[in-house]
Amino acid sequence: MDIRFQAGGSGRWKADAALAFFFEGEGPEQAVSALEQAAPWLGIAPALRDYRGRKGEMTVMYGPAAMDLPRVVALGLGAREKAGGEDGLTALRHAVGGALRLCREHGLESVAVDMPSVERLAPVYGLDASLLAREIALSALLGLYRYERWRSGQDASPADPRWLAFLFREEHADDAVREAARLAEAEAAGLYLARDLANGPANEVTPSFMASTAEELAARYAEYGMSCRILGPGELEERNMGAFLAVAGGAEQEPRLVALEYAPRGAEGRPVVLVGKGITFDSGGISLKPSAGMAEMKGDMSGAAAVMGVFEAMGRLAPQWTPPCPVVGVMPCTENMPGGRATRPGDIVVAMSGRSIEIVNTDAEGRLVLADAMTYAQKTWNPGGMIDIATLTGACAVALGKGNAGLFANDDALADMLHAAGCSLGERNWRLPVWESSREILKSNVADMLNSGAREGGALHAAFFLSCFVEEGMRWAHLDIAAADAGESPINAKGATGFGVRTLLDAVRSAQQWRLN
Repeated sequence: MDIRFQAGGSGRWKADAALAFFFEGEGPEQAVSALEQAAPWLGIAPALRDYRGRKGEMTVMYGPAAMDLPRVVALGLGAREKAGGEDGLTALRHAVGGALRLCREHGLESVAVDMPSVERLAPVYGLDASLLAREIALSALLGLYRYERWRSGQDASPADPRWLAFLFREEHADDAVREAARLAEAEAAGLYLARDLANGPANEVTPSFMASTAEELAARYAEYGMSCRILGPGELEERNMGAFLAVAGGAEQEPRLVALEYAPRGAEGRPVVLVGKGITFDSGGISLKPSAGMAEMKGDMSGAAAVMGVFEAMGRLAPQWTPPCPVVGVMPCTENMPGGRATRPGDIVVAMSGRSIEIVNTDAEGRLVLADAMTYAQKTWNPGGMIDIATLTGACAVALGKGNAGLFANDDALADMLHAAGCSLGERNWRLPVWESSREILKSNVADMLNSGAREGGALHAAFFLSCFVEEGMRWAHLDIAAADAGESPINAKGATGFGVRTLLDAVRSAQQWRLN
């Protein structure tokens, strides 16, 4: 679906349906006042008088088919005084996503949102009109997402609307809204890619598939300064990545360390590095997982998928926008499988950093691949900051609940930025501590450290483990998205969410504020 703009006043507005936003208990006049010239039938529509605007309430109002706006989809946002904040903005996103799905079901080709309504709503959410337009555009695009690669086509799904238009009274569309819509389209492209990768079956989305996807992405945006490098088993051995290779030992699929580099013209200083866990299927290895829910472990590469999505979004934004500094994405990709060469509980491996690790739980594998990937990134690029993202611990889901990410960091400015970005962009996170007391819990009798500790506080111990592979002086943050990588909502078809794409893209866009030069 394309984003378009119609200017010149309501006499020129035309679409199959327009969205109208209602607050509970308020009269309908404000919600539809801007639409009255293009849809004069609204003044006598019984459905308009009956509509209450309750949160989540949605009604299609019909006028004569020959009108420029023959339908209005009324969206209830609940009470105005409760509409602000994170939850209120989430309700708005869900309302828009649900409305676009409804328009698709009705076979509509075009949908419109009038900017006077956006300007009326913006102060309620603490945003300017262009930022709210961005959220509306992105929610519309995400509401239409479907993963149908493996459907036979016998049950044809209805086609998406062809375009969403923002309607302006002025003679020309506002440049800030145009730019906001462009950013929304880029974010949607990144989220679509991340969701496609994480929704894909593990017999297709292998480490080699992840590598080829990155190569195709880099080739597509090579003219803007994007490139890719891939390390196979031989190169991993040469670099002494014993922790990464220990996880890959039981798998028939060969591991790949995938690195995307984006150094557009004008990007200066030390790069920002994004590290994404890429376990393309996690059986648990010898510490085998229960069969219930194991099929979901195809999504254990959601961190790597999010990093890939960020690069897709940045490529879409070029050349009009490029990051202020180079950006590197490092994705250690492998399966974690039982097999004749699989790592056993009690085995000791040596990571690239030189630390020895006693593996007491082969299902605590994500931290092992991340440890070597983080060391490789620091030695290769000397970054000004590093953020890793991973479906790392079920303990984080227990602590924070479904849909929320755990945030760990060694730098307050970086942590504050990630928290604010995530909460404002619909990717809520909460900061948790990295405590020195975890060192004793991860103490081994025969090696430098254990790969897993006590069940209680598992997310904290995992984060501390990763912190041991962060070089002194390096600004670092860790996002544990184990509770947020999959879900279902009006802006998320059941399955992968792409969680992290928006937060990480925002971190890159604001890198000058927190990165070391």
